[in-house]
Amino acid sequence: MTETRADLELPAPGGRLVDLPFTPVRIAVLTISDTRDEESDTSGKILADRIAEAGHLPVLRDIVPDDIGAIRARVRCWIGDGSVDAIITTGGTGLTGRDVTPEALEPLFDKRIDGFSVIFHQVSYQTIGLSTLQSRATAGLIDGVFVFCLPGSNGAVRDGWDKVIRWQLDSRHKPCNMVELMPRLLER
Repeated sequence: MTETRADLELPAPGGRLVDLPFTPVRIAVLTISDTRDEESDTSGKILADRIAEAGHLPVLRDIVPDDIGAIRARVRCWIGDGSVDAIITTGGTGLTGRDVTPEALEPLFDKRIDGFSVIFHQVSYQTIGLSTLQSRATAGLIDGVFVFCLPGSNGAVRDGWDKVIRWQLDSRHKPCNMVELMPRLLER
């Protein structure tokens, strides 16, 4: 078996990896941009590479324009076909007029993961200082699928995956992780 990033790194602060089986998560990456294409989408590539290196399954990857309808359509399609456990978006979380990812996806959230934004900003502050205020990173659940919305910069994607999302999608991370919640997300 080849070593993955999960085998080589220490877990996030306050957590630990325990000797349990690793459960791969099916993760889709959606880049939201009017200017990127497959060749210039560096943040989407970083995410897809890191997802695979961590042992997860990068099952889908696409680029849609900064358009509420296009963003919602792609996310709904991926969730509707049952092929993903989590979606990570990159781009469209800033403050400009074209940045509409939160407007597109937050109304679809069945539950909002408020702590994600708080922790992302703490991590981001360590890297870029007060410039983290310009991000509206967010996360939530849509029909039992985790959706994480990251800024479009390579640094933000690295921080969001390496220091936050990766650990919550690792079934061995304790004291708790989001993978162990997956079987119960649609309980009523």
